[in-house]
Amino acid sequence: MAPRGKTRDRILAASLLLFNEEGEANISTVDVANAIEISPGNLYYHFHGKDEIIEALFDAFEVEIKQVLRAPIKKPLELEDNWIFLYIIFEEIYDFRFFYQNLADLLHRYEKLSKRFARLLKLKSETLSALLKGLSKQGFIELSDSELELFAERATMHVTYWLTYQSLYAPGASEREIIHRGVYQLVLQIIPYVASGRDDFHSLIAAYYEQVTAK
Repeated sequence: MAPRGKTRDRILAASLLLFNEEGEANISTVDVANAIEISPGNLYYHFHGKDEIIEALFDAFEVEIKQVLRAPIKKPLELEDNWIFLYIIFEEIYDFRFFYQNLADLLHRYEKLSKRFARLLKLKSETLSALLKGLSKQGFIELSDSELELFAERATMHVTYWLTYQSLYAPGASEREIIHRGVYQLVLQIIPYVASGRDDFHSLIAAYYEQVTAK
């Protein structure tokens, strides 16, 4: 018999893969057990139902995304690091995308996650506010306090619901295309606030987007 820790990790890895690819609502614990060739009873020894698997996956996601989101709050980013940082956020969310693909339904069925997800939304907003404040202090963008607050809220909505939009707008798109487009669409929202060289900045990010999506 495999060590408990090893089997538990296999269950979580298989669950994450199946939930991401097939949709969490379409996968049962029996499906997960079959995927890693263990008995349903063996799976039940580790997780007493799918709700415990969901909670364990959210635990892992929460630890990782919080570590990412808190970075610019603790220490402002250099100007050139903002672009990379956005990619890290989008990639982290994509890795656990089943949480976002049918968010309202999932939170309705797993009520214990609702408050935790709401706290993540608040942290996302604080992080994006910190990014905007950093860009403002460096003179890259100009916006009032009220504009900054509204921008951070719009950006938070974008980061939270971009996967749902992409699944409708471009079904079947690759992981690379989905992430690049999500970041590109968010960065485009900065353009009206760029202090100088607005057209050059627009041309730069558009050219980069075309380059990376053409590969």
